[in-house]
Amino acid sequence: RGCGPLLAAIETVDSAKLADKIDAAVASLPEVLRRTRAQPLELMIQVNTSPWEGTKSGVVAADVPALADHIRASCSNVKLAGLMTIGAPGEPGCFTALCGCRDALARHLQVQPSTLRLSMGMSGDFEEAVAAGSDSVRVGSSIFGGRNYTSSKPPQPNSA
Repeated sequence: RGCGPLLAAIETVDSAKLADKIDAAVASLPEVLRRTRAQPLELMIQVNTSPWEGTKSGVVAADVPALADHIRASCSNVKLAGLMTIGAPGEPGCFTALCGCRDALARHLQVQPSTLRLSMGMSGDFEEAVAAGSDSVRVGSSIFGGRNYTSSKPPQPNSA
């Protein structure tokens, strides 16, 4: 709600329900904030290109066309911009899989593949991702340092 015109894209859309919530949030922005946006908020579908890992989110490639159709038909306050994957570390095949998924989606939507951006690659593999065709990479840990996943809260006692 508080993002207004400054948020350009959300790259982690993995369900029609989430797309609908984002679309409704954009629609609920005050008129003055909606008018100041240069473009609609862009959504990227998160594709799970490494389902064997069991640690990544996203839709499987076979479900991408239906989600894309839903966003284009039912979400008038946002725009489908492309696809995103995190992929398995050290598995460049995940990048190849996302490129293939984009090509299949472009055929389904009857658009040029270049109209659908690819977001793939992170600090550890951005060079391989760019070589594979990534339009954007996420390099936060190279800039800000690695994340600390330890909890700042003390452990809670069991209440059995």
